[in-house]
Amino acid sequence: MQPLIIDDATFAREIPKAELHLHIDGTLEPELKLVIAERNGIKLEQTTADEIRETYKFHDLESFLNVHYPNMDVLWTEQDYFDLCSAYLRRAAAQGVRHVEIFFDPQLHTSRGVPFSTFVSGYRRAIITAEREFGIHAALVMCFLRDHGVKYAMATLMESLPYKEWILGVGLDSNEQDHPPIDFKDVMARARAEGYMVTVHCDIDQVNSIEHIRQALMELEVDRIDHGTNIVEDDELLEIAISRGIGFTTCPLSNSQVNPGMKAGEIVAMLDRGALISVNSDDPPYFGGYVGDNYVALQEYAGLDRDQVVKIARNSFLSSWLPTHLRDSYVAELEAWVAERTPAATSAEEAL
Repeated sequence: MQPLIIDDATFAREIPKAELHLHIDGTLEPELKLVIAERNGIKLEQTTADEIRETYKFHDLESFLNVHYPNMDVLWTEQDYFDLCSAYLRRAAAQGVRHVEIFFDPQLHTSRGVPFSTFVSGYRRAIITAEREFGIHAALVMCFLRDHGVKYAMATLMESLPYKEWILGVGLDSNEQDHPPIDFKDVMARARAEGYMVTVHCDIDQVNSIEHIRQALMELEVDRIDHGTNIVEDDELLEIAISRGIGFTTCPLSNSQVNPGMKAGEIVAMLDRGALISVNSDDPPYFGGYVGDNYVALQEYAGLDRDQVVKIARNSFLSSWLPTHLRDSYVAELEAWVAERTPAATSAEEAL
């Protein structure tokens, strides 16, 4: 059988993959914001999608949050959250995503008076519908806003428990400055006792980056680290992470907002060392691309060959929180997909 011939960009964009670092609250496209605002009788300052898109501008984490958080003010009903999640899942499926672990931030909504049941039910319904319609598998990962404090995080954890069959794990995100992982050690310990997996954002080039990564690994004993590429600055910590099989969910296009090189050097170095580093999209409308676009951007900037792209995709499944049988089935699907698009070696090539 002749292999399917596709170019490198198509290969990277469409390769079967898992997405492990995606904030569903950060996937609100301007067009959908207009629709939801009109449905809910909310008057916006902007009247067109282009005008809204012009507001999606920032220069660092804090200015990004100042743009992102107010956009949540249009979301009020279960249908709003269903539409938000469905729109993302449709786009992700078109870029090769087979499994996604979706971050959601309850405090962005409960702090405005939206009941927990409203958004979690909307997301859950979208996940079930998308698996049937788009063939994409998804699960929820609940994140705590670190700048909202430890007590609110614990209260949010307790509020989630009636829905924990729908929630795979917990994470820690938002403004990292003055809010180190260690502050949330008791919250994460209680989450683990309730059966949740644990991950923590260790954003790139933050004050005390290495110390925060150390706390995540050694004190919170996380299962995964989000971003975290500064770990290459500490060889001992990197070796510990590799030996434990800790996944790192890097996001090249969002990295490029604060680092012109999108941390490509660090990503490739970690990949070559054997770290389970994956590529993800973070908040796609704000950073200019969904996960397949991030694969292409990194491939082109770092000059990745197809074997490296395949390794990143494989890592995404291996560092997921899927049951073993599902993880293995997706890896097998990946290998078959690649084989169909790889010319067979000639006898002379095999001899070499």
